[in-house]
Amino acid sequence: MWAWEQKRVICSFNVRDFYRIYTAWIVDGKSHAGIVLGRQDYSTGDQMRGLLRLATSKSMEEMISRIEFLGQWVDR
Repeated sequence: MWAWEQKRVICSFNVRDFYRIYTAWIVDGKSHAGIVLGRQDYSTGDQMRGLLRLATSKSMEEMISRIEFLGQWVDR
């Protein structure tokens, strides 16, 4: 709720739990500001490049109630 109120997208490596939370919120018809899920084996540089690529590609409105996987935004 805090992230929604602050218009902040959540980024987490806890894929299992946050995907479960995302699914429950969508089923219940709740909105959220967006979630980015990633793996911890990306370097810090890869994570930052992926997050910056995502942030410059998707607007805040496009991220509402959306889940993105960092791996789709990281060049490997």
